[in-house]
Amino acid sequence: MQRRILHPALAFAAAALVLTGCAPGGTAGSAPASAEKPSTDLGSEEITLSLISTPESGASTKATIAAFEKEYPNVTVEYQQTNYDDYNKSVNLELNSDKAPDIALLNSVNNTVKNGLVLDLDPYAGLYDWTDKYPENQLNQWRVGENGTTLGDGPLYAAPAGFSEVGLYYNKRIAAELGITAPTTFAEFEEQLATAAAAGVLPLQLGNAEGHASFLVQSIGQSTDGAGAYADWAFGKSGSTFDTEGNRKGAEALADWAAKGWIPSDANGVNLQGAVDAFVSGKGLFLVDGNWDASKIAEGLGADAGFVPFPGDNVTAIGTSVAYAISSSTEHPNAAAAFLNFLGSPEASANQFEQGFMPLDPTAATPEEGTLQADLVSAWSKISEADGLVGFNNNASPTMNDTLTASSQELLAGRATPDEFLAAVQADWDETHGGN
Repeated sequence: MQRRILHPALAFAAAALVLTGCAPGGTAGSAPASAEKPSTDLGSEEITLSLISTPESGASTKATIAAFEKEYPNVTVEYQQTNYDDYNKSVNLELNSDKAPDIALLNSVNNTVKNGLVLDLDPYAGLYDWTDKYPENQLNQWRVGENGTTLGDGPLYAAPAGFSEVGLYYNKRIAAELGITAPTTFAEFEEQLATAAAAGVLPLQLGNAEGHASFLVQSIGQSTDGAGAYADWAFGKSGSTFDTEGNRKGAEALADWAAKGWIPSDANGVNLQGAVDAFVSGKGLFLVDGNWDASKIAEGLGADAGFVPFPGDNVTAIGTSVAYAISSSTEHPNAAAAFLNFLGSPEASANQFEQGFMPLDPTAATPEEGTLQADLVSAWSKISEADGLVGFNNNASPTMNDTLTASSQELLAGRATPDEFLAAVQADWDETHGGN
């Protein structure tokens, strides 16, 4: 069920999924329908919560519900899932209806928060010590400023339930035949691309029908600029520009690699799963992709599958979390918050890891040594230690997903220059954030 820029196995926040057109449901941070004061004590009253999600993102959450109900025997969680496209078209309407769920998967925060449809979770973050449990950059993607568009600061509106990471997959067999090991610097990476091309091996597998070339630009950009500075633009911080040293380097590299034939000539007509299929069949030394495709790659390449953080001056990764919010209409905000807190438990984390996510509790990540899963965990540890996780550029505006797709396709086809690519992306950003 691959579509658009991001693989639905994570169903993470894609800007194309920012929802519009629903009637306002109040103001951001509005009080819940219940008169409950924030508390960790759920009492003994029988409570029923409703939770909505998608089959992909909800896979680990659904498995966690039984463990939560065992921990809180007076609470029942009724789970409902809707296919990815329909969910993202209807979630704001659901939250604004008379039958609003108590807990909802949140793929985007902007209009949901602006319309007052979900609760400010800061009181519960304090009660449950979420700011101590989770690295700052893993929560900041779900913080929204007073203007309703700037992310990274302000109240917290969703809690994480497992994380994604985008990095560099490589074919160990091909690498060994070429006499190379996994690169750690960008210069080394480009040298290895050239080595592969000279040997008649496709250097870099890529499918860009849904704009996944933007993964390359962002990976190069943030590993050059550094996660902290780079995240300002993705979060909509006033005065930010896409025309940075790193993004220019990324755009120029992408155009250059296409011109040299280092990526498939038909990349604009192939989606991500098509590229993954080609990679696991042995076509390509490298592939930039996320952990949601790790199982498929491990199954296809076996011991030949490897993964490292994208090589650059700074250890970074594109990534975000599956995240859940509490409806402003809930009558049981304390019980809903207890469920969100339980998503960081050992039981929930084990479920997250089994489904391919990086778990909230790192002790749940216990892969077999020498496997692709072990590489993913090792990379995640380095990224977390460096505070290097950056949200997807595609979240920067309601239309950024479409803009990145169209402009990267023009860049690959030689119909746009790096300058034109950078300008097109910034123009889209300005439509949403220019007045910040």
